[in-house]
Amino acid sequence: MTATYAPIITSLLDNDLYKFTMLQAMLHQFPQTHGVYRFRCRNNEDTVYPLADIKEQLEKQLDSLCELRFLEDELDYLRSLRFMRSDFVDYLELFKLKRRFITVSTDAEGRLFIDIEGPMIQAMFFEVFVLAIVNELYFDALSSDTVIKEGQRRLDEKVALLHQYAVEQTKENGDTPPFIVADFGTRRRFSKAWQAHVVQTLYHAEPKIVSGTSNVYLAKKLGMTPIGTMAHEFMQAFQALDVRLRDSQKAALEAWVHEYRGDLGIALTDVVGMDAFLRDFDLYFAKLFDGLRHDSGDPYIWGDKAIAHYEKLKIDPKTKILTFSDGLNLDKAWELHQYFKDRIRTSFGIGTNLTNDMGITPINIVLKLVECNGQPVAKLSDSPGKTMINNDTYLAYLRQVFEVDEPE
Repeated sequence: MTATYAPIITSLLDNDLYKFTMLQAMLHQFPQTHGVYRFRCRNNEDTVYPLADIKEQLEKQLDSLCELRFLEDELDYLRSLRFMRSDFVDYLELFKLKRRFITVSTDAEGRLFIDIEGPMIQAMFFEVFVLAIVNELYFDALSSDTVIKEGQRRLDEKVALLHQYAVEQTKENGDTPPFIVADFGTRRRFSKAWQAHVVQTLYHAEPKIVSGTSNVYLAKKLGMTPIGTMAHEFMQAFQALDVRLRDSQKAALEAWVHEYRGDLGIALTDVVGMDAFLRDFDLYFAKLFDGLRHDSGDPYIWGDKAIAHYEKLKIDPKTKILTFSDGLNLDKAWELHQYFKDRIRTSFGIGTNLTNDMGITPINIVLKLVECNGQPVAKLSDSPGKTMINNDTYLAYLRQVFEVDEPE
């Protein structure tokens, strides 16, 4: 292993926007909430070497991470975002991640375990940093001139594709919604430097298509639009807050509306599956939220269900937007855009295929909320294999309450 101890994360802005937006809502409304997060590599069998080998370097990187503070110009940037409240930015001025809330361990099989436990206004902010660090440490040992050249070749192909899509868009009539792509690749990036190179390259190539990034640091640096609203953990937390389990989705959506008053209006649909979500997404919420985000299951079936739901509520789907963010590349995004563009607006968040397309098998790592206020929480994804919980009793109860069938 390469003894690389220079800090990977050097700015607390090097994080996804939805971490800031969720943190603000939790701080204002549920500051005492306690969370437990667990790390998992979904494809341990595909790693070139055991993730346990990076434990020593990871510990040092976490030490460095927990020394960081927000800088004055970073706070000024956050204040410039109209949905960030001044008192929240004042809180961030004092903010520092606490090392005692995160622990790292390994087992005899070479697996890596990362556990985070503490107040959610601390614990939830670790996730993207930790995943980015694990990725960069792992791929540092596999990097070479050959790998970088292959990554550049693939990036050049993406630029050519974007140019092609831009030309095709000019041929369409003025009523056709634009093809919009954002970088969602911070947590799965090959390295921090490579993500910056990729995003800057694509943004400069076709700024009308690749106009946004979930990474707040890059958005600030490149003058791009920061993209993000909520993640699964926000919706999941309400399974353990002071509401009936059956009402947890509606309570989460209501809390979001209360916090952002019309801003950041994209709702995540797959915490307990699309069908159960739509049963809660009534006319009130359908009018208040700008659109929906897809993160699991068949995107075509999901999109058709969303459009049918809007039509059932007598809402013109063309006034709404569907954001797709599950395992995409540019080709898949373009095909989805072609399928839906005459019925509803679309946008696309692409992660691994933008920031870690180097010809090496990516590691599929996640860091998920599994417990809140001493109670288990879970998501019932529309894709098999994405559910992460060790409590089968609670999982069965959750399925029963939301009328979700067992996967076949």
